[in-house]
Amino acid sequence: MISAGDFRNGITIEYENSIYQIIEFQHVKPGKGAAFVRTKLKNIISGGVVEKTFRPTEKCPQARIDRKDMQYLYEDGDLFYFMDTENYEQIGLNADSVGDALKFVKENEVVKVLSYKGNVFGIEPPLFVVLEVTETEPGVKGDTATNVTKPARWSSRSRTSWSARFSNPPSSRSAACVVR
Repeated sequence: MISAGDFRNGITIEYENSIYQIIEFQHVKPGKGAAFVRTKLKNIISGGVVEKTFRPTEKCPQARIDRKDMQYLYEDGDLFYFMDTENYEQIGLNADSVGDALKFVKENEVVKVLSYKGNVFGIEPPLFVVLEVTETEPGVKGDTATNVTKPARWSSRSRTSWSARFSNPPSSRSAACVVR
């Protein structure tokens, strides 16, 4: 159990039959009345954000989220397959559990699979990935004076904008991306 006076960013708690992560908290001591803790909570399963107010003496059970390193193997229709790197067991997760987390992850890369009481609810991609630009449209001469971008396809199958400073599509440029 953790009291509301001990809340910190990143702590996960069980509240109203759901699992929440504290995104933001603020201890408020008004001139009149009792102090309270104002929080922003993110439901880690649905992704919704709510604002709640707690008395500093209120207690909530702290939720334990298991993060396990697993290797992303392949996609088969609506299922994404991962392998435990310790015992080589494979699990398949549906697209709802994975979400957009695999947008910049290539096959055979290691990700963290998140679970609560044995139920997998999501994955955390690596913080840094190195991708190769596989396709871009040709740049237009003279468009380099301002911050012009153009669509690009990465080696992970995702499509994002790419700086148009190159007049021709890069043949084998690598780019480091921060995934958050």
